[in-house]
Amino acid sequence: MKKLGTQKRTSLNGLINYAIVIGAYVLLRVLMGAGLLSNSLQSVLVPACCYMVMAVSLNLVVGISGELSLGHAGFMSLGAFSGIVAAVALQNLVPFAPLRLAAAMVIGALFGALGGFVVGVPVLRLRGDYLAIVTLAFGQIIQNIIMVLYVGVDAKGIHVTTDSARLVLAEGGTAIVKGPMGAVGAPKLATFTAGAALLLVTLFVAQNLVNSRSGRAILALRDNRIAAESVGIPAGKYKLMAFVTSAALAGAAGALFGLNYSSTVASKFNFNTSILVLVFVVLGGLGNIRGSMVAAALLYVLPELLRGFNIAEYRMLVYAVILILVMLFTNNPTLQGFFGGVRERLFQKAPEGTVKGGGANE
Repeated sequence: MKKLGTQKRTSLNGLINYAIVIGAYVLLRVLMGAGLLSNSLQSVLVPACCYMVMAVSLNLVVGISGELSLGHAGFMSLGAFSGIVAAVALQNLVPFAPLRLAAAMVIGALFGALGGFVVGVPVLRLRGDYLAIVTLAFGQIIQNIIMVLYVGVDAKGIHVTTDSARLVLAEGGTAIVKGPMGAVGAPKLATFTAGAALLLVTLFVAQNLVNSRSGRAILALRDNRIAAESVGIPAGKYKLMAFVTSAALAGAAGALFGLNYSSTVASKFNFNTSILVLVFVVLGGLGNIRGSMVAAALLYVLPELLRGFNIAEYRMLVYAVILILVMLFTNNPTLQGFFGGVRERLFQKAPEGTVKGGGANE
């Protein structure tokens, strides 16, 4: 009976997450239709969806798996540039824009998963600070590789080189990625509807993974790796599963992000972007999927709401200060006990047989 009750609560939490996304989408659509949403706010809806997906996906690694990754923006960049190349290459074959966007996001997810597998196989042998430093290095490597790539497409197919002089295209060909200049002239296919749909898919994948047998194995490894391995749970397999799934979702988010702008540069997906997503995860709560989603939405849109106060210029500084304060709070047992006691007094149910304002009945 206890197990059945836990499953019901888990299912209810998942449905609440879906309801939050659908409700927010409908509300924003109504506001847009009524002209109550400014153009500047409308312009951040798609990037906000992308960062919400990034936060949920990174939480699979940091919160659910218990491993610190600082190179998540690298997988986003793989998805962004592969998605842009796919969207341009499929322009004649798939003229229907929404279908081409979906194909680009799938290809971005595949490239993100491939990058996650290549990085995860050697990296997940490490733990703690060593893992964080190596994932940071891989993120920088991915960024620098993309900065020297020249990619074009013509009637003969896709051409990739590291030398601009060698990128020779047939008549009618298009240069898509131009080294340090990034992807220029990309089709702007991204929509708010596609962002909401991707977020729902991300929630479906993440929640089903966490609540599956594999998810329970990942949680067991997070809580006590030695004990989990002693009962036959292979750490490498399940850690890699969470890492690759997270990278695939980040790749899909990157494809949507890249196709929201006419030009995208690799420097957009640098170390600061990885830290930004990590801030969303930490503030939302490690292992808390809903918290990551809400924190990413609020913190990304907040600077736009407060544009009149010029706070957008100090966004990263504010994020850094908030992150420090959260870390101090989570490592202070006194503060945790105080706020925990206040919460219990506010929300605990009165024991049976008590009288409001008096002692218990004898």
